[in-house]
Amino acid sequence: MSAVEFFEWEFSPPDYFEEPYEVVRDEYRLSVQLGRAEARVPADLYANDPEIRARIHASLDDRFLGVQLLTFRPYTLSSSRRVRVHPDGRRDIFIELQAGSAIALGGTVDLRITAADGTVVADTKAQRIAEKRQLAERIEKYRPQDSTLASMLASFGAATRDPQNELVHLYEVRDALGSKFGGKSGTATVLGISATEWSRLGQLCNDEPLRQGRHRGKSGATLRDATHAELEEGRTIARNMLRAYVDFLAK
Repeated sequence: MSAVEFFEWEFSPPDYFEEPYEVVRDEYRLSVQLGRAEARVPADLYANDPEIRARIHASLDDRFLGVQLLTFRPYTLSSSRRVRVHPDGRRDIFIELQAGSAIALGGTVDLRITAADGTVVADTKAQRIAEKRQLAERIEKYRPQDSTLASMLASFGAATRDPQNELVHLYEVRDALGSKFGGKSGTATVLGISATEWSRLGQLCNDEPLRQGRHRGKSGATLRDATHAELEEGRTIARNMLRAYVDFLAK
């Protein structure tokens, strides 16, 4: 038995992934629990490739970005703490954990429908969790190699953390696709984004006299805060654009 390196993280909200799960790779095993994650790496592998720690952190963060795309929830992910466990059980702790602060957010109402014989007809929680994991896997795979996806995810994440400029950041998602595919028509051809959605996001971000928008004050109209419905509409359109692009990369 050889020594093993453990890298440990804390994150909030603790229920970001809703249920524990594991990711198994050739070089490591990553376990995600409520509010914490742990990666197990053979000590000799880490000694020869210490950059694996940063790669695991980046991959874990990509999984958060995938879930954020569905939930529009901000998150915090700590730096990792390194612990070496020797064959005799002795533990060496190398750094102090830098944990992020928790964020209090509302819950989600789920629906589970069963037939008379007990067969599950619909389970919204199970469907949502499966969707989160699929999207997290795809973003972990494609974000490091695609600068457009990385830029779009960064903008979407900024929208969750900067509500005063939310529509500015959401517009950047559309702008990145326009630059990639040559505007509205090119994006529509490749991704199937409807002209209605494309124009509506532009209207919300550019034309309406909204304090969260891009051209605030330029129309001469009195500014107002965007309504909850308007913000949800903008988020949904930007989310649809991002997911269409992820599906495009997966094909």
